[in-house]
Amino acid sequence: MRRSHTPVLAALAACSLFAAACSDDAAAPAATPGDGATGTVVVFAASSLSEAFAAMAEAFHAANPQAEVTFNFAGSADLVTQISEGAPADVFVSADDSNMAKITDAELQATDPVIVARNTFSIIVEQGNPKGIATLADLADPDVIVVLCADTVPCGKGAATILANAAVTVSPKSLEDKVKGVVTKVASGEADAGIVFVTDVRAADGAADGIDIPDDVNVISNYPIVVTKDSRNPDAAQAFIEFVAGAEGQAILAKYGFLAP
Repeated sequence: MRRSHTPVLAALAACSLFAAACSDDAAAPAATPGDGATGTVVVFAASSLSEAFAAMAEAFHAANPQAEVTFNFAGSADLVTQISEGAPADVFVSADDSNMAKITDAELQATDPVIVARNTFSIIVEQGNPKGIATLADLADPDVIVVLCADTVPCGKGAATILANAAVTVSPKSLEDKVKGVVTKVASGEADAGIVFVTDVRAADGAADGIDIPDDVNVISNYPIVVTKDSRNPDAAQAFIEFVAGAEGQAILAKYGFLAP
């Protein structure tokens, strides 16, 4: 009697289909909700990035629903000190190269610095510019109350270089440890003028006005970023840096007035 091969052929067909399915899955795993960065990313960032990075965090979370970004905004020099003393940071972004060099010289970074933005400077004055300030030379007027950043932070170093380039000597009423301190004092009327990043005048949103500084005496500051050596979430930290450096992140920075790297 002739034996039927139907059960054997059916079994082989089933195995073939199973093998094909396994092969397809291995070649292109199906995406699942929440693929991408996960967990919390703690970012220590220069205070001049406050507004732009708040928007950056929202966009990053939208692209990575299982990830959250929290910030510590302060002067770059203060952030370097905090990281050096063991503060828990996953990402550090400075408003200049020199403070980043302190991190790399101490080997406190896990990745090479990447410049994600640049910035330049402006004179900031009270809303409506009641003192009629038009040039850097006007800041030397003893009747003009000027506040600047301390020379340990990027906005202070930039201001000192600009004033030296313009051969202008200023006696500031106070030296602030971060750029937002200058903005606050000028916007509140406690001071008449200061020198801050262009983006900080823009972020004041009408509470203060800006006076352009000529290009031949102005300076440009880089914003380098790294994953820290002791990051508790290095994969997500790297994903955040790649997002900032990518097209969407760069568009956000440009919206807030930063120059492209």
